[in-house]
Amino acid sequence: MNTLTQPADSTNELRRKHSGLKSPYCLDTNPVLERQARQESNARSYPRRIPLVLERAHGIYVQDTRGQVFIDCLAGAGTLALGHNHPVVVEAIQAALNSGLPMHTLDLSTPVKDAFVQEVFACLPAAFTRHARIQFCGPTGADAVEAAVKLCRTATGRHSILAFQGAYHGMTTGTLSLSGNLGPKQSLGGLLAGVQFLPFPHEYRCPLGGTGKNALATHLHYLQHLLSDPESGVTKPAAMILETVQGEGGVIPAPAAWLQGVRELTQTHDIPLILDEIQCGIGRTGDMFAFQESGIIPDVITLSKAIGGGLPLAVVVYREELDKWQPGAHAGTFRGNQLAMAAGTATLRFIKQEQLTAHVERAGARLRNHLLALKAEFPWIGDVRGRGLMLGMEIVDPAGLVEGTPAADGNKARQLQRACLERGLILELGGRHGAVVRFLPPLIITEGEIDHVAQILFHAASAIEK
Repeated sequence: MNTLTQPADSTNELRRKHSGLKSPYCLDTNPVLERQARQESNARSYPRRIPLVLERAHGIYVQDTRGQVFIDCLAGAGTLALGHNHPVVVEAIQAALNSGLPMHTLDLSTPVKDAFVQEVFACLPAAFTRHARIQFCGPTGADAVEAAVKLCRTATGRHSILAFQGAYHGMTTGTLSLSGNLGPKQSLGGLLAGVQFLPFPHEYRCPLGGTGKNALATHLHYLQHLLSDPESGVTKPAAMILETVQGEGGVIPAPAAWLQGVRELTQTHDIPLILDEIQCGIGRTGDMFAFQESGIIPDVITLSKAIGGGLPLAVVVYREELDKWQPGAHAGTFRGNQLAMAAGTATLRFIKQEQLTAHVERAGARLRNHLLALKAEFPWIGDVRGRGLMLGMEIVDPAGLVEGTPAADGNKARQLQRACLERGLILELGGRHGAVVRFLPPLIITEGEIDHVAQILFHAASAIEK
């Protein structure tokens, strides 16, 4: 059965409940949420903006304890490529459980692990995997990034790292050192030394004040000058790290021509290029990996989120020439998550067999067109950007200009997020000042469901317009 076009009965049930409910929903208090606020850390974030207690989920739908149904366009921050409880993922996990497979193996091998590795390598360009190695990390993307930095520092004998403004690479002290957001690291000491931040190309808000091809040329010229200038103040880097599409930074895709120029410069200067595909990889952008649009081949790729089929898993795949570290140089107790490997293998196979990347390209174009129509209707929608089903809509104050561009309006973005939630649509915010409404729906979302999302957005936008 084609489980993309023929959803399970439980998914259809939640779909019917969602379409039949009146809006706006009542987001009243809940004793579970009250206990959560009292007992959990002040660092919790999502429940502050999405105050729900969830008890069921199928496909793109979740249901809370009051029986209210929501469309989930957050999907575990992009982790749930096939949505909630997809049949092929559930079957893979159940088969692994029923087989008597050891659930915890550190980095000892199993048939499930071997199948996962072969599937990952089969999904990546052959020019890369022909001479590649894989390292299993602790189960977070941050740990994969930490491993990638260790790898490159060890292989090159150098220490400084080139990173980019707006980047998000994790919440450990090391990965915060490579990330642009100042908030989480404002009060921390002991960040990684030798991190040099560079401007990331951003058509809507170019940090160098340019536009179009001239802006890209200026960005590349700046990088070339920094790498060539003996008085730049930047020691020769151990690596450069970047997200092919910045996610938390505001859904900003790296232009293909710029990526090609960056790859040429890093090769010329013998600098390993790390691509963080933790959120933008695994079919999210309409290619299996976001970097494939540009045709470049990186030196290191970090993967997590969707690679585990919704379960915790993280890996680094890299050129074998960099494999200079010693046994035990990077480890993690839970790097042998067998259930995640089974779920990840099933997810990767399904994406290929169902040609889901082509569907993502079509579905993403449809959603983008809806967002552009909203932009034409509401002047406080300043920009629509992204690739595939990784899209963002920046909310602005048309009356306030910053360097010739309307100022970001985080308050209005939060109002829109809340209005959408009240009408049954879960979205997240990101970008500078939290002003970018982000769309990360499961890749299986249908065109009809995208139209429904757009309808909710229109009603929510109209409500806050009043």
